[in-house]
Amino acid sequence: MSTVAEKTLSQKIKGTVTPGDIVEVPIDFTSGHEFSLPPAIDEFERINVDTVFDPDSVAVIPDHLTPSPNQRAITLYNRCKEFAMKHNTLFYPQGTQSQEHVHIPEEGLITPGDVMLAADSHSCTHGAIGVFGSGVGSTDMAYAMAFGELWLQVPDTVRFEFVGDPETWVSGKDLILAAIGRVGISGALNKAVEYGGPVVGDLPMDERFTMANMTIEMGGVTGFVDPDRRTRKYVDRRTDAEYQLHSPDPDADYALTYTIDCDDLEPQVAKPHQVSNVASLSELQDPEVQVDQAVIGSCTNGREADLRTAAKVLSGNTVDADVRLIITPGSQRLERLCIEEGLTETFLEAGATMENPGCGACFGMRTGALGPGEVAVSTTNRNVRGRMGHRSSEVYLASPAVAAASAVTGRLTHPSEVA
Repeated sequence: MSTVAEKTLSQKIKGTVTPGDIVEVPIDFTSGHEFSLPPAIDEFERINVDTVFDPDSVAVIPDHLTPSPNQRAITLYNRCKEFAMKHNTLFYPQGTQSQEHVHIPEEGLITPGDVMLAADSHSCTHGAIGVFGSGVGSTDMAYAMAFGELWLQVPDTVRFEFVGDPETWVSGKDLILAAIGRVGISGALNKAVEYGGPVVGDLPMDERFTMANMTIEMGGVTGFVDPDRRTRKYVDRRTDAEYQLHSPDPDADYALTYTIDCDDLEPQVAKPHQVSNVASLSELQDPEVQVDQAVIGSCTNGREADLRTAAKVLSGNTVDADVRLIITPGSQRLERLCIEEGLTETFLEAGATMENPGCGACFGMRTGALGPGEVAVSTTNRNVRGRMGHRSSEVYLASPAVAAASAVTGRLTHPSEVA
């Protein structure tokens, strides 16, 4: 009668948990980046312990402001580097940089059944492979790094079933936007979330990561995608470690359940300035909404499937003269893949700007900031006012296919129109 979150935490504490319990949980892995880790380092030093609980289970991954665009950024980077060197943690310096939530599962640093905490709200991404991943604040992060454990309150679980027959261009991004549009930004507040059903079962792993990644956008603590042979294949290619892949019991007790009917589901778009402000693409194909910038990347949509889809749409097309298209691979491995598979050539011939792996334009502080009144269509995960630049700018969230097609026409566009 247990959900995946309950099974995972029960196994970790070697007991049985129920929602609402407060338990001391062993932590398998922690990570942080140069934007949010320095405050946790300050707290860590106040604890006055000799070093971290396990250097091989603490990763410092600069991705938000690397290469450093200003003096403050290099100060933050060096603070993280000094901490990593002092405590001999895992460290991925500039030159090996990748986006944290792309790099960690890609390198097999975590495995199903793990509990992973990080100083970043999108740590829920790792539920795509059955990891209880969650973002924490500075003091919790410091304690977890110091002692390898942390108290957690066992969350209730909300379950989404995706059924029906969506159209060809509907991806994991469209499914999660449909779910958030259904329940709102607090629809899973302080709860775990499970995603299942036949439509999710057909998704490639990269799109499952996209869904788990945006769990926090409906307030969720962590988000799991139902595991299957595809999950095991992904994990087994990256690690020889033993792991426990949990599935929910058929009679698991959920706080809420939702069924998302995907029959005739179109590509979905989150309008400014809230992720839950979701509409079908056909409702927004108004030529008055002119696009100034398109962004393809981030921890939400910077993976293989995303980059290949973008290349498929852009192949043989040219980016509109009034649009700036930025493409950011999620990791250095993916940057190389783009070169080896010819995706980079396709992007450059279309008129895109390729940039180094990392968080890119997502939060408006490294690259691609928007000017007053400008409009972006982006594959990132948040569109709150001022997220990507000036407070009067507007961000529409969409899939890589829609972002690429919109870059070609200069307006919100269905990919079938250009591909």
